[in-house]
Amino acid sequence: MDKKFISEVLKSGGTIGALSPSSSFLAKKMLRPIRFKTARCIVEYGPGTGIFTLKLLERLHPEGKLLIFEVNKEFYEALKQINDPRLIVINDSAEKIESYLRHYHCSHADFIVSSLPLTVLPENMVHNILINSKYCLSESGAFIQFQYSLKLRSKLKSVFSKVKIRFTFFNIPPAFVFICRK
Repeated sequence: MDKKFISEVLKSGGTIGALSPSSSFLAKKMLRPIRFKTARCIVEYGPGTGIFTLKLLERLHPEGKLLIFEVNKEFYEALKQINDPRLIVINDSAEKIESYLRHYHCSHADFIVSSLPLTVLPENMVHNILINSKYCLSESGAFIQFQYSLKLRSKLKSVFSKVKIRFTFFNIPPAFVFICRK
């Protein structure tokens, strides 16, 4: 297991909700709903060590943009080392998605991939992230969130009109993937 990841989890004070980096099985389930051929602006919240980030970049359209929001300074610095002109690394809260989309000339987010530990973040922050994400999401896009429990289901259903749930046993711990649409 990645020593940097473990070190940052211990120092995070709850802002990192994972016990270990995400598995390739979880990454596959998280990225399955994304239509890479047509998506030009994808947003990722809480990329951590960049497992999903690298997979997103592998499939991102050559003219696409990937905006990633990482508040952990160590992860942010490491993510800035990824050499891809389509990648925009932001050291700020996902609550501010709207202003960053405008700044980087994206009219909307086609898809939002989130690894944020929403069940442990302050309620007001979670509310702002979800509402702002819905507002910035394209009509045909999806907000894709993973969690280790179903605790977030009712909150997601109160914001998004359609919420599908997938499960992957092959992750430590096993995880639920919520696919939310306007």
